[in-house]
Amino acid sequence: MLTIAIETLVYLGVGLVMMMLGYFIIDLLIPVDFPQEINDGNKAVGWVSAGIYAALGFVIRAAIISNTIAEESGILEGTIETVIFALIGIVAMALGYFLVDIINRKFNFNEALKAKNEAAGIMVFGIFIGVAFIVSGVIQ
Repeated sequence: MLTIAIETLVYLGVGLVMMMLGYFIIDLLIPVDFPQEINDGNKAVGWVSAGIYAALGFVIRAAIISNTIAEESGILEGTIETVIFALIGIVAMALGYFLVDIINRKFNFNEALKAKNEAAGIMVFGIFIGVAFIVSGVIQ
């Protein structure tokens, strides 16, 4: 029981740090000031932010499950693998965002998010969740 509690706290800490790192990186890549836009009530950016956290949580969950099912790796190796898969998820989300933005020439995500286009924010949320399904599927 104590071992499970310790593992839970370790993975929780790693997961939260990776989710915050992912949020920070995506905020750097998308030319919108996330904290300011959310403070201003920009629901589009709120959807994007929620997508980042949900998608990374899903990828991190898959990495943790794959480590605990294998039971061959210890907590250190498991957390390292979780960090690696989270980083892959962050890169994949960024690629998904930019690829869909390039392919969809009818509007620009960056401009739509700045203009508080909630539909664009929901679409980016969907892109991030879709990418998370793909990455987590590979992990498992």
